[in-house]
Amino acid sequence: MKFGIFYELQLPRPWKEDDELNLYQNALEQIELADRLGYDHAWQVEHHFLEEYSHSPSPESFLAAASQRTKNIRLGHGILQLTTNHPARVAEKVATLDLLSKGRCEFGMGESASITELEPFGVDFDNKREIFEEAVRAILPMFKPGPSEHHGKYFNMPLRTVVPKPIQKPHPPLWVACSQLDTLAKCGEWGMGALGFQFVSADAAHAWVHAYYNAFVKRQKKLADYRANPNIALVSFFMCAKTDEEARARAEGDTFFQFSLRFYGQSSGRRRPPAGTVNMWDEYQKWKAANPEQHAAALRGGLIGSPETIRKKLRRFQSSNIDQVVLLNQAGRNTHEHICESLELFATEVMPEFQAGHPELLKWKERVLNRELDLEEIDTTAFKDRYGGTMKAMTPAAAAVRAAD
Repeated sequence: MKFGIFYELQLPRPWKEDDELNLYQNALEQIELADRLGYDHAWQVEHHFLEEYSHSPSPESFLAAASQRTKNIRLGHGILQLTTNHPARVAEKVATLDLLSKGRCEFGMGESASITELEPFGVDFDNKREIFEEAVRAILPMFKPGPSEHHGKYFNMPLRTVVPKPIQKPHPPLWVACSQLDTLAKCGEWGMGALGFQFVSADAAHAWVHAYYNAFVKRQKKLADYRANPNIALVSFFMCAKTDEEARARAEGDTFFQFSLRFYGQSSGRRRPPAGTVNMWDEYQKWKAANPEQHAAALRGGLIGSPETIRKKLRRFQSSNIDQVVLLNQAGRNTHEHICESLELFATEVMPEFQAGHPELLKWKERVLNRELDLEEIDTTAFKDRYGGTMKAMTPAAAAVRAAD
């Protein structure tokens, strides 16, 4: 399998004057280190107005900076929001990054998952899937030589030549963010790579890999004319240290990330509280104090532990035929020093074994895509908890957010 690293650029309160500056500079240093260590991908989100949870509204700028500090690591939009960006601007951003990185751009796309993000851009939450699908149809022709035009319900683009054009032909690899597990199978139908930003067990991963590839092979229906990208990547919490105890102590931010997802994800349309009214770090501390067993269980999950512990967990994921594990290390208040040490230790003692096994995965995939291997149709009903089965107890404050909706 391959390995990516993933950035929301989280910044819990309280905020000091230079915190965002340090956050960005540290993240760039981490990606530069990951490139030297042989990691395969670095993924960067686009979010707007999500205080503490994500301070990353301009992934094209961040990834452009990373492109000038790295040589080999592929730089992924994970994702660009097609609902809050004009199709021509998306095509321009993707092509520009592909040029700056000399062909290392991965084009991940998504809808946005929150009313808080969509409303300021005049986008109706209920229409976001329809807008997304039309945007895909508008964008892909813009990568081709010559001009294109689009006249639809949400976008009206007169005949223009969108420049520049990407190096990768016909376009950079296409991915879709899956904020709901059901969307993983939908990505297979669309013929696009699935970026599974959930936290699942090895058993769940096995089921969803089957659902994705069965949809890709048996029920594919592309949204436009583009090159298919049969790949499934799943995010996992991550912290590697010399001992399990040390790794858990260093991974506090991972459970803050999970808590924030759960806290916000329960309200109608995933609406966030009014701007500036919730201190998420304080709410997290309250939850942790009230739910010590769930907090400890969350830290035992994911890829958090010693090299040997992580190796054992990864072997189970490897048997599920996941193409890429995306490691979430920058979360909460995880320190820059610990993140760098984690990346180095994992790259030295764990990663080579699994990267070396990637050719076998490609052989399995080729058999599946050629219909030489028929995958079981597994019922995924039991595997739909995007929070990994933990963090189910909510704080009173979170319940109040739901009630306000």
